Amino acid sequence: MELKDIKRTIEQRLGDKVTKIVAEGPRIVVYVNNRKYFTEHMDEIRDLALQLKKRIILRSGVSGLLDPQSAIKKINKIIPKEANITDINFDPYFENVYIEAEKLGMVIGKHGETLNEVWKQTGWNAQVVRKPQINSEIVDSVRKTIMGINTETQRTINLAKRKEWKELFEEPKNLMHERQEILQDIGNKIYRSPLSPPDWVRIMPLGGASEVGRSCFLLKTPESNILLDCGINVAAQGKNRFPDFRAADLAIDKLDAVIISHAHMDHCGFLPYLFKYGYRGPVYCTEPTRDLMTLLLIDAMKVWEKNEEPALYSANDIREVIKHTITLDYEEVANITPDMKLTFYNAGHILGSSIIHIHIGDGLHNLVYTGDIKFGDVRLLEPANVNFVRVETLVIEGTYGGKNDEQPNRRDAEENLIKKIQETIERKGKILIPAFAVGRSQDVMLVLERHREINVPIYLDGMIWETTGIHTIYPEYLNSYLKNRTYEGDNPFLYENFHQVKGMKERDELINSPDPAIIIATAGMMTGGPVLEYLKGLSNDEKNTLIFVGYQASGSLGKEIQTGQKEVILQDNGKPKRFEIKMQISTVDGFSGHADKKQLLGYIKKINPKPKRIFVVHGEKEKCINFAYAINKFFGIDATAPQNFDGLRIA
Repeated sequence: MELKDIKRTIEQRLGDKVTKIVAEGPRIVVYVNNRKYFTEHMDEIRDLALQLKKRIILRSGVSGLLDPQSAIKKINKIIPKEANITDINFDPYFENVYIEAEKLGMVIGKHGETLNEVWKQTGWNAQVVRKPQINSEIVDSVRKTIMGINTETQRTINLAKRKEWKELFEEPKNLMHERQEILQDIGNKIYRSPLSPPDWVRIMPLGGASEVGRSCFLLKTPESNILLDCGINVAAQGKNRFPDFRAADLAIDKLDAVIISHAHMDHCGFLPYLFKYGYRGPVYCTEPTRDLMTLLLIDAMKVWEKNEEPALYSANDIREVIKHTITLDYEEVANITPDMKLTFYNAGHILGSSIIHIHIGDGLHNLVYTGDIKFGDVRLLEPANVNFVRVETLVIEGTYGGKNDEQPNRRDAEENLIKKIQETIERKGKILIPAFAVGRSQDVMLVLERHREINVPIYLDGMIWETTGIHTIYPEYLNSYLKNRTYEGDNPFLYENFHQVKGMKERDELINSPDPAIIIATAGMMTGGPVLEYLKGLSNDEKNTLIFVGYQASGSLGKEIQTGQKEVILQDNGKPKRFEIKMQISTVDGFSGHADKKQLLGYIKKINPKPKRIFVVHGEKEKCINFAYAINKFFGIDATAPQNFDGLRIA
């Protein structure tokens, strides 16, 4: 449906109550002149949204907004004190008031009644923001970019009188004005006049097929070009480190959208590079993915700088990514091109990770791209979603799809980890656990929080503290047990034995201390980060133990040590130095965020409806081929393991 048709439908239903209609990304914004009427007749808007199958946002226009100073007084009267409001910020361009509080349920009210009352009395659309229980600089930075919160500007808004704050709308280019223009430009392209109904659909892997790393898949129709993920291979060198866009023969200005399944670098690490070279289209992901992705992209820059490597992109490129990001909730349907609709579903891999469902044309084809999935019990998230309206083609990961890739059950894995930790503590040693900052670190933290009988300090180094802070902001994305604990004020991530390592001095003191301790540090594959400093200091003592709990890719230092290498060469004070590995080396399987072969087959068994065709990607070539063969054997579904740059016609 084109924007002109959407406008016509809304005007026919709402008549002279509407003053303006615009598209901001996939969402439709309706400016109205009778706010009181709509607060009492929200069912009309709900019916209209169902008819159009679009998310509709109501705004009352600048003349209908109460000045911020008066609005704050109204908000404090409307929202109960028990909600513990900690901050209120205004965004005049999107007419949003961001209310940060500890108890969001009280801010929202039953069926959103309290938020509706704020709009009714002030004209501002109330957006609830959870107060971080662990301070996160990244979340603060993202909020400043997305919400336009700038300390000096905000102070002016909050203190200004009605006449003065209206002048903010006349500023030529403040941050939110720019973002509004970006979203309206994206909206106009989404709801443009289509060339013709699509009569073919193709998908081409630009990276991530028959390999782990640099996941990037180009989905094409005569009308649209979108990317599913855009990652780098952190363990590779040279041209195999990045997606290869030459095979796609696609000009960057012809790319309509990029969809990010989750925040790991092998799925999002190349994204700022696109903006560096001129891409200015939308990036779709969930809200937690946006925050975690920002954190990991910034950290990668720091690593490149520390290693004196050329950076792929700048901080400004990351800022452009944030400005162009449109976040969607799970199961929210959004138009992203004239012939494609996007829906995210829980993938169970890391916080905010998504299975991507693309509906193409008017029922022509439905593609599901799993990204990375976990289909089993873990302490952090619910298992991956299996129910879809339609699926013709499934693109599924095969990381652990090999013949013998069966991991121990979760209970045995946890018991094994605790046993190795206890043995090390008994001999007065330290435990070093290399872990990915996102997902595995929090999973291990929850196991240690449950086993409080291991009463030694647990130190978190690298980005782990920051990413854990992001987890505390989005409890609705955690499994039901953790969500309920958090809502009840018992957040397991605030366990008193967890300690943040704040710098090199504290790191050195920890290494040289004679006391047992558990250290969880990045990077998970030991390709960089503070884990290398601990390795230098702890590797020569056989009392200590290095425990791997995550996937170690070929070519990574972690893989070399895991497979028996007894000496490593690391930079020490700017010079290469040889370190002997005398500490105990252990691998505890069962903590991976990826489904093993049994779980992958279980996923295929449970997925509803059954796809007609399956492509296995994101795995070593032999594993992908093996898993594709197993799918065909057990389920009779056409399954193959494509290579990078294969042009695959799916409709």
